[in-house]
This record gives sequence, structure tokens and C-alpha cells, in this order.
Amino acid sequence: MAERGARLLVVDDNRINRLLLLRSLELLGHRVASAENGLIALKMLRSEPFDLMLLDMEMPEMDGFQVLEQMVGDTNLREVPVIVTSSLEGVAHVVRCIDLGADDYLNKPVNPVLLRARIDSSLEKKRLRDQQRDMVRRFATPEVAQDLQTSGFALGGRRIHGSAMFSDIRDFTSLAESQDPEETIELLNAYYTLMFEAIGAHGGVVNLMMGDGLMAIFGAPLPLADPPLSAVRAAMDMQEMVELFNMERVAVNKPTIRIGIGIATGVMVAGYAGTNERATYTCIGDTVNLAARLEAHTKVLGRGIVIDGATQAAVGDRIVMDKCDPVTFKGKSVVTDVYAI
Repeated sequence: MAERGARLLVVDDNRINRLLLLRSLELLGHRVASAENGLIALKMLRSEPFDLMLLDMEMPEMDGFQVLEQMVGDTNLREVPVIVTSSLEGVAHVVRCIDLGADDYLNKPVNPVLLRARIDSSLEKKRLRDQQRDMVRRFATPEVAQDLQTSGFALGGRRIHGSAMFSDIRDFTSLAESQDPEETIELLNAYYTLMFEAIGAHGGVVNLMMGDGLMAIFGAPLPLADPPLSAVRAAMDMQEMVELFNMERVAVNKPTIRIGIGIATGVMVAGYAGTNERATYTCIGDTVNLAARLEAHTKVLGRGIVIDGATQAAVGDRIVMDKCDPVTFKGKSVVTDVYAI
């Protein structure tokens, strides 16, 4: 059964019709507002949230068809359920409304029992859609959720130029063996909260978590003005947050942690990989592989953040860094310039 107390908007240029609908809907327990034409209705929809709109078709200033056309082109409004209440006859009008995104069509004079049933059905569908959207946002980053909402889901990818980051906790296996599993989960939850904050603050997207390790992308699915600089600054914030986190752990006699971060910049293919039933947003390519190699190389150098030459060239003298010996990583035929921050 659909939840009661929904926020509804009645749009009709006939004052008597508005008052009658308002009264009947309020008696059903809903909170109702009204508008006398389409222009006012759109302004209200964009300024406050509504769960459902009852829309007349024949109105001055802007008719119902024009309202639906505006809504279908607005990502913030297209999900609002619309029940058309109209005196227009003919299947063509009904089809046009449904094609423009209306959920239902009721002829005037509206049967109150039928109206109630259609409102309950539309609100229940909206509740399920909202629940599905919340689940997507819980298990995907806001950027990926936005990409799904605007572009839809399709397996495959597109070439982008961005930066990939890999990070993990040093000696995590030994740390996990020395404490209860509950403590390890608590540690990881706190750690990931801090890392997500640092990465997200600079426009990065965490697209993969592997135990104590993570992968982040800078430049997809949403573009960034300067992915390399954003990635490096995020890495520096991550290290700073770990230092603050360690101060809290020392205060309660818990072992500190250290992290290593590798960053590479170049061409990648970003998109959804997997199957139509189960997929994830990810990036693949030589740049991603190099970032993983650089993260592992932090252990060799004893440095917290290691980047490749492409990242250094893009960042320039905006960040102080040291040039290290070039490396030929396993699986690569060319030498990689390496820098440490």
C-alpha cells in the first residue's frame, strides 16, 4: 500500500476544480499545493519537492503538454509522477501524454475512487524507484549514480585522458592477524571514510575496493579540469588524514597504519564491465596497470606517494617532488620515469 501524507501538486486553471481536488486529496491525508497554470507549476516543482502532480491539459500561459515537455528534458523533474486530468477526448491525446512521460490519464469529471487508486499506484511506483535509486547510490559513487541517471546503463567504455590511483595499507595482513575481525572491519570502515573524503574532495571516484586497497579514477565518469593535479593533491590529503587517524589510534593504544599511493596519467578506457545482470564501473588500460606498479614501488623506495613522468609533467612545479631512478616495470618494454612526493 502506498504511503500516506505524500506531497502533491494540483495544476488546473479552473479554481473550482482546484478547490475540489485539494479538498478530496487532503481528506485522504495528503499535503497538497496548487498552481493555476503550467509556468507556476514548473516554478514550484523546481523550488520544492513533490511526490506527484495532477496536471490539467488546457491552461493559459503554458498548457499541460508544454509542462510535460519541460519535465522530460529536466533530469531533476522527469522522475516526478504525473497523472493527467483532462477533458480532452481521443486516444491521440492520451498517447501523446504517455509518450511525454505521464504515468496515467484520467478524463474529467474524475471518478474519486479511480483517482485514489491511481494516486496510490503512482506513489507506490515512485517509492520503489526511489528505493532502487538509493540502493544504486549506496553501492556506487555519486558520480557513477549520476552517469547512470543521465546516460543510462550500457556495457562498454570510452577513451578518456585522466589519472589512475592505487593505494593500500602497508603490512595489513600482519595487522589483521594481530586483532579480532571486528576490529579490522572497524579500522577499514574508518579508513575508507577518510580516503573517500580526500579523493572525493578533489573530484576523484573510488571505483574499486580490494580489502585494504583501493583504486580511484580522476577524469571519469565526470570530466575534471586537471586530473593529474587533482590526483596528486588527493594523495597528499590522504597521507595527511592517515597521520591524523594515527594520532587517534595512538591515544587509545592501537597500532598505527601506513599507506602507499601510486598515480599514473594517460589514456584509459572507462565504462561498465561485466554482464547485463552484474557490472561495475571501471577503467582499464596501460595507465591503470602502471599506477598499480607505482603503488607497489612505494615499498621499494620507502616513499608514500610515487607518480609517473606524465603526471609530473602535467603538475610541473606546482607540487615539490623528487626525481627517482627510472624503472622498467615487469611486463613493460619501456623505461618509466618515477617521481616521489
